Amino acid sequence: MTEMLDKDIIDRVNDGDAEAFEELVRRYEKTVFNIALRMVGDRDDAADMTQEAFIKAYGSLGSFHGNSKFSVWLYRITTNVCLDHLRAKARKKQVPLGLADDAEQELDIPDMREMPEEQLMRKLSMQAVQRGLERLAPEHRQILIMRELGGMSYAEISSALSLEEGTVKSRIFRARKNLCAFLLADGNIPDSIASKNRKGGDR
Repeated sequence: MTEMLDKDIIDRVNDGDAEAFEELVRRYEKTVFNIALRMVGDRDDAADMTQEAFIKAYGSLGSFHGNSKFSVWLYRITTNVCLDHLRAKARKKQVPLGLADDAEQELDIPDMREMPEEQLMRKLSMQAVQRGLERLAPEHRQILIMRELGGMSYAEISSALSLEEGTVKSRIFRARKNLCAFLLADGNIPDSIASKNRKGGDR
């Protein structure tokens, strides 16, 4: 059986079938969560951002007119929700570890000694990329994640963020360059990122 198109599901939701929206959640929740996780760097926060993104999408579905793909519209909402979260977090006064009520602080550090070498290297590499993403300006992180995780074209990102396509390409290039510089300094750079950086990004 051919799967129903996103547009047909959206039409059903707008016609009052609220339960039909669950199919859109099923289709996109994994990618939305992965985008949120790369944006905020914490699984619990990413789960909250995923829920908030779908709530916002559901509440705004009547304003979606199909000028872009639903996934493009949803990923823009997701990254904007994450940006709002990061900005709010940055405004809060951070209390250094060890100074909060003199309580003993414990860091959750996974024991990697028993992990197979290949799995360990992949995990360490992913952790290095996450640290690098967190070093990027939020706007650069947003646009790079929309491209790499969301699989969005330059034109789609341009439309979603109301930016000139040249600006999108420039920001992605700078984001990749900065991420690559961090990973090189960190001594942990995936070949795919290094290759893209040497070539100046994709065309």
